[in-house]
Parts: sequence; C-alpha cells; structure tokens
Amino acid sequence: MAGSYMNPSLPDVSDRMLFAVPKKGRLYDQCLSLLNNIGIEFNRKPRLDIALVSNLPIALVFLPAADIATYVAKGNIDLGITGVDIIRESQTEQDVEELTRLGFGKCKLQVQTPVAAAGQRTAEDLVGKRIVTSFINLTRQRFAELEGVSVENMKTQVRFVSGSVEAACGLGLADGIVDLVESGDTMRAAGLHAIDTILDTESVLITNRHQRFPKLVDTIKQRVEGILMARKYVLCQYNIKRTALDRACAAAPGRQAPTVTSLEAEGWVAVSVMIEKKELADKMDQLKDLGATDILVLQIANART
Repeated sequence: MAGSYMNPSLPDVSDRMLFAVPKKGRLYDQCLSLLNNIGIEFNRKPRLDIALVSNLPIALVFLPAADIATYVAKGNIDLGITGVDIIRESQTEQDVEELTRLGFGKCKLQVQTPVAAAGQRTAEDLVGKRIVTSFINLTRQRFAELEGVSVENMKTQVRFVSGSVEAACGLGLADGIVDLVESGDTMRAAGLHAIDTILDTESVLITNRHQRFPKLVDTIKQRVEGILMARKYVLCQYNIKRTALDRACAAAPGRQAPTVTSLEAEGWVAVSVMIEKKELADKMDQLKDLGATDILVLQIANART
C-alpha cells in the first residue's frame, strides 16, 4: 500500500492466530515448558518478539505480562497467558474469557506494613494513610471499600511505583504497600508483614470473547487441560478378588469410573484407575487393606478430558 511501511525483518502473521506469552519474569520459563508440553514447535530469533509456530497456524508474540490482558481484550491478540491479577488490575474482565487456570505462578496480592509500626495491624488501620503499589486500581478499590466511599472520594493516598515496592516504607515514602507475595521472604527481609489479602492469583489462559480462530483456540485449550490433568493424576493398576471389587471402587473411584478386566484366575479382576497424586499414598494403603495385590503406579505423560 502506498505510503505504508512494513518491516521486512518481521514475519507475516496475517493468517495466523496470535498467542501472547510473557517475554520475561516469573511466568516466562513455566510458559515455555507448557508450550513444549502441548506440542508447539517454534524457533525464536534473537531480539525478535514474534516467532512462527512450525506445526500450527500460530504466531507467538512475546509481551510484558502486564500488557497481555489489554491486548487480548482489544482483539489485537487472540490467545494469551497472564496472571489473574493482571486481568483484574487492567479491568478487562468483561472483554476476556478465562479458559483455564494453569496451576503455576500462584501468589497473593497483599497489603503489607512494617512489623514495627504500632497501631497498623489491619488494613483498616491504613485508611487515610500513604500506600505505594504497582497495582493502583486494585488497591484503590480495596481501600475505597474499606472507607465505604467511591474511589473518587477516598482519603487514602495511593501512589504508583513500578518496582522495589517493598523498599517504600523503609525509605519513608509510604505507611504500607500492596504487592504480590509468593514465599514472603522478600517482605520479611524488608521488615514487613501481611495484614490483608486482596487477591489470590495464578497464571491463566485467556482469549478474546469474539474469537477469530475458535477451533484452534479449543485445540490449544484441550491440549493444556490434558497436560494439567497428567500433572495432577497417576494411573494405578491392581488385582483384587471380585468379592472386594465394590469396596475397592468405592475407596478409589477415579475421575469417572475404574476400568475392570477379568483375569484368568477365577474370581479375580484387574483394575485401572486414575488417582490424584496428593491422595495416592492413602489410596494405596486402603486398597492393600482391602486385599489388592500387585499394585502398580504409572505416570501419565499426557491426557484428554
């Protein structure tokens, strides 16, 4: 087109679904691992934030995690991985659809205050005082709620900083802060402790509500859910007398129902059942007590719901 300019170093993505993932930060490595597990093959060139997927009509776009929800909401990006906190902070809940929670990047958005600060034991104690955060909207909403007024009429002073939020109190810039907390080690090192939790967050797969590639979005969603299921469950196999089968199935019913196969030995059956990893030890003990033998546990590499 006359007067237009196209950077020849950028690949043509006009016929591809755009899938945004964080370009760095706490979610980056886990997102790359997930992409590998769901069979997305790509080669990202140095200093380029777009990579073409070789085995699907998808282009990966590497963006700051804080921007992904906005791009998806506006329809510039079809699919993305970001944090629940980012969706709430960017106020894009009405324009994006959360397809599935991903189980990583879990943390809490908390109000923190100096341990040594007398009289600051609850979030209400910070009403009307100085708060520093990179989550301006969520913080204002929380303190407006505590004050019982609109955001426009609140007395609490909320200021934005983009990093090292935990240093604000020690430098005399704030009476309290609001920030994401994973282990809490950074906050404790800064002499802070939590007095309120605004939001529990984790990474999430999102799409625009008006999808351009609904079938491809559904394919990615199914693949992701299959990997999440494989991470959550193991396959347990055992032999048991048919007379004890009902009790064994009641003890370990699986996701839907166990698979039961008759054995050559009269009165015996073989059972295969999916069991949540966190319950495995207890379930194995119960099955053994019911007379199960040859109990085996197999890892699940992938699955489909």
